[in-house]
Amino acid sequence: MIRRLICSPLGPPEVSRLPATKRVEGDPEQRLWSQYADASGQFFAGVWESEPGTWRVQYTEEEYCRILEGRSVLTASDGTVTEVGPGDEFVVPRGFVGTWQVVEKTRKTYVIYEAAATDAAVRDGKMTE
Repeated sequence: MIRRLICSPLGPPEVSRLPATKRVEGDPEQRLWSQYADASGQFFAGVWESEPGTWRVQYTEEEYCRILEGRSVLTASDGTVTEVGPGDEFVVPRGFVGTWQVVEKTRKTYVIYEAAATDAAVRDGKMTE
């Protein structure tokens, strides 16, 4: 069955805050409206929103994002800066390490694929016979 993603989902979100060990600046409240998850739990989509703040990220997943509102800045560990705002679409690859700064309250749609440990090991050539 086809699942439409709703940019302004109804119903209460899952509300969370980041652990202190990840926070760089602020203590932003984050909200998540999960709208789809496959049976394996490796592929999922929905809407995410965060108040301003900065935190460390280390991606083990592949994530496609479309910014619906607000402004954020992603800074890679090598210093590369990517500013995103309404209408911007981008992919954060598995292995990205850096910071995510929400400058203005940001809302995005997301689609995430988290490879199973064995899938990732095969892809990275780390499987041994």
